Amino acid sequence: MLGVKWAPLNTPLQRRLQTLAVVVWFVTFVFGGFIAWVVLALAAMYTRFWWLVLAYLAYMFLDRNTSEEGGRRSGWVRRWAMWRYFCSYFPITLVKTAELDPKRNYLLCAYPHGIISTGAFGAFGTEAAGVSTVFPDMESVLVTLPQHFASPFVRDLALGVGAVSSSRKSITNILRHPDGGRMAVLMVGGAAESLLSRPNKYHIILRRRQGFCRLALQEGTPLVPVFSFGENNLYDQVDNPRGSRLHRFQELLRRRIGLAPVLPIGRGLFQYSFGLAPRRMPVAVVVGAPVAVDRVAEPTDEQIADLNRRFEDALVKLFETHKETYHPGQDIQLTIE
Repeated sequence: MLGVKWAPLNTPLQRRLQTLAVVVWFVTFVFGGFIAWVVLALAAMYTRFWWLVLAYLAYMFLDRNTSEEGGRRSGWVRRWAMWRYFCSYFPITLVKTAELDPKRNYLLCAYPHGIISTGAFGAFGTEAAGVSTVFPDMESVLVTLPQHFASPFVRDLALGVGAVSSSRKSITNILRHPDGGRMAVLMVGGAAESLLSRPNKYHIILRRRQGFCRLALQEGTPLVPVFSFGENNLYDQVDNPRGSRLHRFQELLRRRIGLAPVLPIGRGLFQYSFGLAPRRMPVAVVVGAPVAVDRVAEPTDEQIADLNRRFEDALVKLFETHKETYHPGQDIQLTIE
């Protein structure tokens, strides 16, 4: 009807709940901060609960450093039924290809970023994909932008799922955990890579990312390649080739605010043709073998570049080994810059 592919009226309730969970997740993390500030402002100005608003803002101020000091992970939040519906929607699966020593800390470097890192969130930010079973005696810690911790209520949810700020101080705190058993999950390509996301294509940013290699060398932390097969199929986006006015404008905003203003093309709650919700496509988050790193207090540029090359080799090997499993019969290539 009208060129729109509508969802069948007899869609099972289970699938409706899965779609609802995904929509709520997207709205919360993309628009939740703005909505929360508006609600707090209205409550402060037009209701008798202004004192609750002030109390919450005071709590936010006093709690402002938590995201850089290890976070505040909640097993209860990570086990919410909502996340089971969320992961079942695609579905998201977590695949281990090598053992990790629970006495050590690791920096998991995940690709691709996609539009909003859906696979990494489901696999490592919730228990719905079984991360605690797949990696017993290990705790996964999502590393995300500091902006998420400046938004009322959204910050508390982010902390609850085990996320921390992407600042150097924050990541270092995780990698130095004295008991080991921590997996810091970093989307190395960052917001810039989301502008490159296209279905059935993997264009990632790695070679010009040196900071994670420097940090790994300084801490002597092994790097673990992670690849989310199917991540880029969840969304398309408005055509924005490099050099176009739209892409230049998006890059300008990204540099100013730290977030990429992507114009995604997904699906809606009741139709499949357009919308902001991700498409129902499988995502397999495959964790590779760790790349050994010797501790170097003051690494040289050559040592950093060498580690970057070794990590790239490990990531490419992981991709080539598993791409036929998750993209059978497709000529899928990995483009690295």
